[in-house]
Amino acid sequence: MSFTDLLLAAPLLRALSEEGYTAPTPIQSKSIPHALEGRDLLGCAQTGTGKTAAFALPILHRLLAATPNTGNRNGAQPRRTPRALILSPTRELAGQIGDSFAAYGRHTALRHAVVYGGVSQHHQVRALERGVDVLVATPGRLMDLMQQRLVDLRSVEVFVLDEADRMLDMGFIDPVRRIGAAVPANRQTLLFSATMPREVAALADSLLRNPVKVAAQPIASAAPLIEQSVHHVPRASKSALLESLLRSDSIERALVFTKTKHGADKLSTKLTRSGVPAEAIHGNKAQNRRLRVLADFRSGRVRVLVATDLAARGLDVDGITHVFNFDLPHEPEAYVHRIGRTGRAGATGIAVAFCDPEERGLLRSIERLTGSTVPVAALPEGFEHAAAAIEKAAPEARNGAKGSTKDRKGANAGSRRRTASANGTSSARSWSSSGKGSGRGGRRGGGRRSTGRAVR
Repeated sequence: MSFTDLLLAAPLLRALSEEGYTAPTPIQSKSIPHALEGRDLLGCAQTGTGKTAAFALPILHRLLAATPNTGNRNGAQPRRTPRALILSPTRELAGQIGDSFAAYGRHTALRHAVVYGGVSQHHQVRALERGVDVLVATPGRLMDLMQQRLVDLRSVEVFVLDEADRMLDMGFIDPVRRIGAAVPANRQTLLFSATMPREVAALADSLLRNPVKVAAQPIASAAPLIEQSVHHVPRASKSALLESLLRSDSIERALVFTKTKHGADKLSTKLTRSGVPAEAIHGNKAQNRRLRVLADFRSGRVRVLVATDLAARGLDVDGITHVFNFDLPHEPEAYVHRIGRTGRAGATGIAVAFCDPEERGLLRSIERLTGSTVPVAALPEGFEHAAAAIEKAAPEARNGAKGSTKDRKGANAGSRRRTASANGTSSARSWSSSGKGSGRGGRRGGGRRSTGRAVR
């Protein structure tokens, strides 16, 4: 299937061609036809699957075909008010969504604006006053503007919630419900979530009407090949081990994950002082600082970025060669999402995990989810003391984190190998590729390519 088969408007096809995109990704080919029909949609997809285009393209197509807001009684030209509203959990993701609308809509007269907290609202309000067709917003800033009566949502035709699970994790459930109540009841609603916990399912039931369900891929299914490995190492030796590994010239761009904001700051400072320049990104950083760090990471001025899961959500950077799990995540789906940052667009990637004795249970959970054992890598020369400490704490660690027979059922033990990984397509619940759902209440990447790049 090509984008021309989706019968999108000519200006959109022209923009896609200029971007080098020819073939839709699975989530796009499954979502766009239903969205073009005006159906409510419940999508299971994570960052990197092309979900932004899955809702941006049909929105732009619809707005181009529809008659824009017109006319008061005296015939004066009214100010444009948003006809599409996209909610995003983070400022970075909101900015990337705005960039996508700018790219795909470059040959149209449609306007968009992005509003988020952490910066002055002055320029954002000015953009709204000039008039917009598409509004991308974080829940907190949008609520502020609503309370000040600086935004008019009465003309919204399409309402999108992107990364709904993350929005709920961040405590935005009440603002999301209030915003949903403020937009017209006869809207089209699209909700995308990487996982489907009970809270997200309840939110979907309250906002969507008879939605079509689509999914990028089943749980932990294969995407790009990513070479995974795990180092069993005491917590006290993790920083030194990471510093040693990062000195390799083969590491062009590395993303390092920690559990906490404080841990990210502490680790980036320690790496920089040891001669490995690194920057940290998390929610406590000033917005201007975060944007500058991301720009430096994309350009290559910064080779190592230390991040928390929340800060990295929505981070869309091509060319990440290595992902390091300095701390193993408590949710195994987060591991799949983390390592999916590398090995994109047909490129190879390397994912390295550090596991201290207290994290062996977390490693077993990851292996149960993915259905394979993460190969154990030997510690480099000079870390004999760390190996001895691990052997004393857990002799079995040399042969991998061993669980019960049930834990290991379905896992493929063996030597270090290239392991297929889901590029951020895990889900906490099984989804059908397509089909009707039963809602109630409310109104319903870069790199070389052969046949075309996937639209992010």
